[in-house]
Amino acid sequence: MITHHTEVPEAVVPPKGGHLVEVAGGAMGAVGGAATGAAMGGPVGAALGALIGAAMGAASGWGADQASAEEDAIDAELDKEIGVTEGSIGSPNLQHPPSRINAPSAAAAGAGNARSATESNAAGPMQTPSD
Repeated sequence: MITHHTEVPEAVVPPKGGHLVEVAGGAMGAVGGAATGAAMGGPVGAALGALIGAAMGAASGWGADQASAEEDAIDAELDKEIGVTEGSIGSPNLQHPPSRINAPSAAAAGAGNARSATESNAAGPMQTPSD
């Protein structure tokens, strides 16, 4: 969701209400149940299959909707905690210590992974197993 006001935080968790997922699940369940019921028991089977399929589809949609809402709430809390929606992440006005010699760090200059001849390999020699 895009807001035009930078001081207004975006809503991460969608507002409650609306049962689109449940309705869609119920409709698909009713169609599948009616088709299966018609193949197994004719018109009576189609009617019963549609009812049972609609109930199962709506229940499945409700479960999926609840899980999604819980995940969204967890993500919103984490975003708040680490400073994505509230806080200082990405702020241009942070106070960094000045450079002492007015030069970039070795890692920023590309020498961060350089190894001297006296440094040993991190893997080292193969160790013998203990008895």
